[in-house]
Amino acid sequence: MTEFIAPPCDGVIEVLYQDEHLLLINKPTGLLSLSGKNPLNKDSVHYRLVQDFPTATLVHRLDFGTSGIMLVALNKVVNGLLTKQFQQRTVSKKYTAVLHGDLINDLGDIELPIAKDSEHFPLMKICHSTGKPALSQYQVISRHPQRLCTRVCFTPITGRTHQLRLHSQQIGHPILGCDLYRNENSQQMSDRLMLHATVLSFTHPLTEQRIDFVCSSPF
Repeated sequence: MTEFIAPPCDGVIEVLYQDEHLLLINKPTGLLSLSGKNPLNKDSVHYRLVQDFPTATLVHRLDFGTSGIMLVALNKVVNGLLTKQFQQRTVSKKYTAVLHGDLINDLGDIELPIAKDSEHFPLMKICHSTGKPALSQYQVISRHPQRLCTRVCFTPITGRTHQLRLHSQQIGHPILGCDLYRNENSQQMSDRLMLHATVLSFTHPLTEQRIDFVCSSPF
């Protein structure tokens, strides 16, 4: 696979919440979380943020095509405390997605282990021998049979690379607009990846207040 060069992103980063310790931002679709090694891939969430917040570090990432809420630390101590929350799985995330086809069940669990697909970088694969455990829960929000798609809320219990995109494909309902995990129709049905990080819940590392932040889906 040829090296990916990100096209220019005209979308802007919206600061949803700010204090002296952290930021909550709304990432636009089509923007890398971190700059790539190739100088053509310099533009990213981190590259833009450090122009105004020089000490900003990303606590987690969103895929290039995924939009929505991200948590950013403004110093090393806060980064470490927030990273520990992610490792201990006390951070809760919800995503809005539009899947191809009509799901049979209104809710369900997708539990399939994920491993790197070394022969097809950057793809991931389902592998029951070497894969890490991965669990995604979904709930149908609305059905659109005329448009051959279903809107769902995803709650990833684990945080594996490409987890929601790969799990959706594995149950026969890939996310619309996904270029890596698709069927013959799903990618061309949207000009963007129809995946948005809608809710992020965590404990503020200094005030110890539980924060539940919502960032509405643009689609």
